[in-house]
Amino acid sequence: GQALLILFGLLMVGVGIAMLRRPGEAGDPDVRLTRHTARVLLPPLVAIGFAVGSFSGFFGIGGGFLIVPGLMLATGMPLRMATATSLISVSAFGASTAFSYAVTGLIDWAIATLFIGGGIGGGMVGVALSQVLSSRKREMSIGFATLVIAVGLYVIARGIITFSGTRVE
Repeated sequence: GQALLILFGLLMVGVGIAMLRRPGEAGDPDVRLTRHTARVLLPPLVAIGFAVGSFSGFFGIGGGFLIVPGLMLATGMPLRMATATSLISVSAFGASTAFSYAVTGLIDWAIATLFIGGGIGGGMVGVALSQVLSSRKREMSIGFATLVIAVGLYVIARGIITFSGTRVE
């Protein structure tokens, strides 16, 4: 399990570095999947979607952080549009999974309610902040990539420490 965690951290660092290699690219905000663009967009969307699903299944994660760079790579859309698009798919996956867990009785509703409330509040702040920073696309892209790398390094360190038997509190 810890080796898997370390591999997952390495994947995160790799995704972040790949995003940093193209921080100045604004992307095409007019990209749309239509009959006319399907021939060009479908192959990379299916391939990258398959890769994200494979990584999600292998590592046992939601894959949300992989969807954003995947959408940007497959379609050339800007970060903000990829984030919005990914949230729709993640919300749909999450809703169906949450319903399944709710039916089985595995949810602590008090904790879930507090977490959802915090998430809604944080989401509103995040949307407002992204509106303010929307003119700074390069900085947003660098910030997102840096966050992915930082979390990846933390996951790697945590996996190594746990793997080596050192107890972390």
